[in-house]
Amino acid sequence: MTESILIVDDERGQREILQTILEGEGYRVAAVPGGREALEQMETRGFDLILTDLKMQGMSGMELLEKTLADDPLQCVVMMTAHGTVDSAVEAMKKGAFDYLEKPLERDDLLLTLRRAFERVSLLKENRALHKQLEDAGGIPNLIGEHPKMKEVYRVVTKIAPTTSTVLIYGESGTGKELVARAIHDGSPRKNKPFFAINCAAIPETLMESELFGHEKGAFTGASSREIGIFEAADGGTVFLDEIGEMSVGMQAKLLRAIQSKEIRRVGGKVNVPVDVRIVSATNRELEGEIRKGNFREDLFYRLNVIRINLPPLRERGSDIATLADFFVRKYSAQAGTSVKGITKPALKLLMNYSWPGNVRQLESVIERGVLMAESDQIEPSDLPAEVTEGLSQAGWVPFELPPEGIQFEDLEKNLIIKAMERAEWIIAKAAPLLGMSYKTLQYRLDKFGIARGREE
Repeated sequence: MTESILIVDDERGQREILQTILEGEGYRVAAVPGGREALEQMETRGFDLILTDLKMQGMSGMELLEKTLADDPLQCVVMMTAHGTVDSAVEAMKKGAFDYLEKPLERDDLLLTLRRAFERVSLLKENRALHKQLEDAGGIPNLIGEHPKMKEVYRVVTKIAPTTSTVLIYGESGTGKELVARAIHDGSPRKNKPFFAINCAAIPETLMESELFGHEKGAFTGASSREIGIFEAADGGTVFLDEIGEMSVGMQAKLLRAIQSKEIRRVGGKVNVPVDVRIVSATNRELEGEIRKGNFREDLFYRLNVIRINLPPLRERGSDIATLADFFVRKYSAQAGTSVKGITKPALKLLMNYSWPGNVRQLESVIERGVLMAESDQIEPSDLPAEVTEGLSQAGWVPFELPPEGIQFEDLEKNLIIKAMERAEWIIAKAAPLLGMSYKTLQYRLDKFGIARGREE
């Protein structure tokens, strides 16, 4: 769908030039000479973005911004300003404008700013859709179950969502940490403000500061324009920092300062920018152990760990597997337009006996595949992937012939641990189920043998 823009400028020539440029780029554009006309237009049709001059006859751009955001706090507004009124444009950003452009406008700067703005618009639309889904479902989508450990999660989320406290979610990969973070946001007074999620393990250390706090033009090679970071973009809303244990110690110090001062400074910038964000973080590591190793700052840990939520792995709530599987069958059968209605008892038995190292995310993928592969209205064992159908032998007794000369048991144990870690790409939470161990037990054995990436320390 083509993005729509409303241009508001009392200079006719400026309006016509902008309209020509933006229509040439494929945008749907309307243009009006003042704030009152803009409000009338917005009453009859919606716009993805408002591009407004700051100084105008009658209603100013600042007044238009305030009235627009009062009606729709998620409306994206970009200000245009003359050089002498940049301070006012910065004030407009504090009140909710996405960005500002200095006149005379440079075509490339204009188009780049709009591209960034529409990326945010896309995220906000996704967030609105999720919020509606939550209201319709009356709970946390895809986070389903009646196990006592899950009921405790629901209880805590309901209790703490309306507060401003920071939250730390513990859970293995695939347990639904981001779903919980979104539910906290959508149950809070910030629900109409942005929600941004960032995976700390997926962003190189050299780019992390810019991603979170933004940067000024020329701050580093390739920084061709000013970029707003996630903290500024999420002002008034929530930032979800997934896999926080992967963040470097140096970056942890900068994050701690931002949380304490409620200010950020863009890379290459000289001015502190006030921000109001709620921090929800998540990890699959035991951060207390990382503190002892010097990998995580203790002061940051206590800032993040005000409220702790423990998400259980799927293998610890096996009674929920059938309920989850039924939910995913209905979901993907409807999406694919198939007649699949359920799962046969033999197939369900395989699902119940599998260890699920990938947790609910893996179960969802398995059921989606089963729905697509099923030849009847029921998922059969033959519709399931090999890792599930062979799961009983993998999780059960492995035949072993004891040699006449005996064995060095610790050497055998160490080699098995190394093989499991290699198969799990050195992620403890994934390797532990392969060995039938808990996370803490495997961590203890890794420390005991001094295993680090397959080498003894």
